[in-house]
Amino acid sequence: MAHGQSRGEGKTAQLYRMVMEEHLCPFGLKSKDLLERKGFEVEDHYLTTREETETFKETHGVDTTPQTFIDGRRIGGYDELREYLGLDSPGGDEATYQPVIALFATALLMGFAVSWTATGSLLSSRMPEYFVAIAMALLGLQKLKDVESFSTMFLNYDLLAQRQVRYGYVYPYAETMAGILMLAGALIWLAAPVALFIGTVGAVSVFKAVYVDKRELKCACVGGDSKVPLGFVSLTENLIMIGMGIWMPLRAYLL
Repeated sequence: MAHGQSRGEGKTAQLYRMVMEEHLCPFGLKSKDLLERKGFEVEDHYLTTREETETFKETHGVDTTPQTFIDGRRIGGYDELREYLGLDSPGGDEATYQPVIALFATALLMGFAVSWTATGSLLSSRMPEYFVAIAMALLGLQKLKDVESFSTMFLNYDLLAQRQVRYGYVYPYAETMAGILMLAGALIWLAAPVALFIGTVGAVSVFKAVYVDKRELKCACVGGDSKVPLGFVSLTENLIMIGMGIWMPLRAYLL
């Protein structure tokens, strides 16, 4: 293969996918797009009825569509096609920091935006506060999407939740409220102690689970479906909340 030439360039693939009035298979569209981006000429075969689809599956001994064929060989569905092309399969159980990176990057940009609106400067003295407060609110929102699922994962390592199960249900609301109040600079007498408390309990719990008990767990920081490993990032998140819980009332006193 020539340098810079992608696998499949100049080759032909046969794709069978469902294209019906009531259903357009999204994985079929993804498969077609992926093949074309990898240089394949796609022979696109529509399965236009349920009967036609069932006949195709029975003929080829498969349970799902779409199905891709290359050089007369059946590659499989979208995930198998990605694997064939040397790409990671989406939706696996592998640990990833991507959700945390995306959340904190968004919070940072929003922090800059709020700083610009409030002060006319991207790098105002309050920009770090805006950033952390927005991050807390976004993290809380991720947990609020499914509090039941979050609380279940949270119970794996949080020391207070293991003693008081309802704490796992209260935590998302407390984190979100503290973040919003800190962003507004309002009711700091309430927001700061909440952030300090949940941050301290969280830091101790994460430190014990990861560095003392040496357990390999997923962090519930971005919700109950999280694949983020419990570890340094989780500990840092809690330490930042502790810092905010101390700094916000101190700043109000100093000013």
